[in-house]
Amino acid sequence: MNENRKQSVLVVDDTPENLSLMSALLQDFYQVKVAASGARALKIAASDKPPDLILLDIMMPEMDGYAVCVALKADPRTRDIPVIFLTAMNEEADEEMGLGLGAVDYITKPISPPIVLARVRGQLALKAAADFLRDKSAYLEQEVARRTQEVRDVQDATIVMLSSLAETRDNETGNHILRTQRYVRALAESLRSHPRFKGTLNDDAMLDLLYKSAPLHDIGKVGIPDRILLKPGRLTPEEFEVMKSHTTLGRSAIEHAEARIGRSVPFLAMAKEIAFSHQEKWDGSGYPRALAGEEIPLSARLMALADVYDALISRRVYKAAMTHEQAVAIIAECRGKHFDPDIADAFLAIHERFRAIAAEYADSEADLHAEQERLEWIAERP
Repeated sequence: MNENRKQSVLVVDDTPENLSLMSALLQDFYQVKVAASGARALKIAASDKPPDLILLDIMMPEMDGYAVCVALKADPRTRDIPVIFLTAMNEEADEEMGLGLGAVDYITKPISPPIVLARVRGQLALKAAADFLRDKSAYLEQEVARRTQEVRDVQDATIVMLSSLAETRDNETGNHILRTQRYVRALAESLRSHPRFKGTLNDDAMLDLLYKSAPLHDIGKVGIPDRILLKPGRLTPEEFEVMKSHTTLGRSAIEHAEARIGRSVPFLAMAKEIAFSHQEKWDGSGYPRALAGEEIPLSARLMALADVYDALISRRVYKAAMTHEQAVAIIAECRGKHFDPDIADAFLAIHERFRAIAAEYADSEADLHAEQERLEWIAERP
């Protein structure tokens, strides 16, 4: 509150003489507003410049003071304005009624000016303190929200940075991260109501974790030697065994991060699942552990389909891109073999969303040209 501003008091009474009397008593200390009816009082209280306190008569025509108090406390705009009943009704039951409706004080007529001023002053002091605490609380909530969002933004940027670091060593572009991340989310959203998954995927927090963890699926490729990772032709069986180790390398890197933190973090736990198990296949023919069916974590099953689709439709220096239709046909053929059949069915139902994501985050010719030059430079190294 502006310390230079006089606090305001609204006096509500249907008798002009009472309004004049109270105005004269209060005007040297406060801004005084008056209302000769309950309806007028409610309008002033809900205005852009509400009073800091209301002195309210009870015996008024049409709408008595009790009804006015009830309306004030029911309106979020006016419920925090303190109300003092100022009335000739001096029965104990009347006072009990008024305080029960939410009034902060009850003064009976004829009034004692010093007592009225003291009661008004005390309630306004309490109101000022409450307003200060309320404003401070709102500020702190906003500040916490702002700083929390900053932490999330830094986290997201760090994830993308680390993921991009892995991709720069691979023969894929950075847009692969953006596409697969969005494929995974699209699949998860389409499965939210499925009987097998609705207990897990109907949670917005779970979808957010999937989206943020997906970019780390190939983080372990940082540990694969260039001669294998960037080889343009088919890998030998020995080289393929080394390449397969990127799953365990990824899991180990994330476990190391968990150890440094010293506690379990849901984001890292899911990232570890995806990095370690996204090369597993539904029929048990994948790696690194030859898991089958629901032994494979759901996050990794979603990532497996997203990763394969993107590999199929993406052009690389060593292969041409397949069409969207060709990729859809291959995934349909691998339903129940490579992929969880229900996840494959979800893909087949929404495959046009995949096409749209691929188009929005397509690799540019500059990306592909840079990849070509990078691989040629590596091939020329001794």
